[in-house]
Amino acid sequence: MPTYDYRCDECGHELELFQSFSESPKKKCPACGRLKLKRVIGTGAGIIFKGSGFYETDYRSDSYRKGAAAEKKAGEPAKDTPAKDKKSETKPADKPGDSSTG
Repeated sequence: MPTYDYRCDECGHELELFQSFSESPKKKCPACGRLKLKRVIGTGAGIIFKGSGFYETDYRSDSYRKGAAAEKKAGEPAKDTPAKDKKSETKPADKPGDSSTG
């Protein structure tokens, strides 16, 4: 819910209220009780971008993206080298009682 600033035109009392968008503006001043309360239009809160997520994901330049993609490709294994057959890498187990080994 947004915060709205109010000021009484009669007594000058200022306050902040949390209200929904659909709620009507308040009219009665809590300090003097008169119907002179007006909603003040302020500058609002400033936007502060902190951390690495905003810059990295939203507003990187094209040259940065190309460099990052090239760096990522350099770190990956080449896809055009054929995969070795797993059977050729494994050695057959020595059978007990085999006379050829000893």
